[in-house]
Amino acid sequence: MQEQLTTKRRDTEMAWIILGIAGLFEIGWAIGLKYTDGFSRLWPSVWTAGSMIVSIWLLAWAMKSLPVGTAYAVWVGIGAIGTVLLGIVLLGDPATLGRMVSMLLIVAGIVGLKLATPNGGEGVKEEAPEAPEAPEPPIRN
Repeated sequence: MQEQLTTKRRDTEMAWIILGIAGLFEIGWAIGLKYTDGFSRLWPSVWTAGSMIVSIWLLAWAMKSLPVGTAYAVWVGIGAIGTVLLGIVLLGDPATLGRMVSMLLIVAGIVGLKLATPNGGEGVKEEAPEAPEAPEPPIRN
């Protein structure tokens, strides 16, 4: 029993790491979109599409062990914060007080979701629930 708990804890910890990496790839594709020039430039488009695929795949992997709402919100939050920061640094986007405060609120939300997730996400079912059976149609004579 203790070994199963240790394995689940390790899987959950790995899922949080994978989710963080998925968020980094989300930043990559969000910033990459700017460089694709509407997907008219080959290599930036290839990088961006590849980052999209990797990001979604890693998110899906992390969701096997983490609650869907928490995992998705954290993934989006990482992507949003990273994209805003890189937009400021690389693209000259404005760094206004309102934008900085808004980013802090996003970070607070990410931390809050992580802390509010029971057992860090341990014990989340790994399989999607089965769809309910459709009711039998009435018999007409």
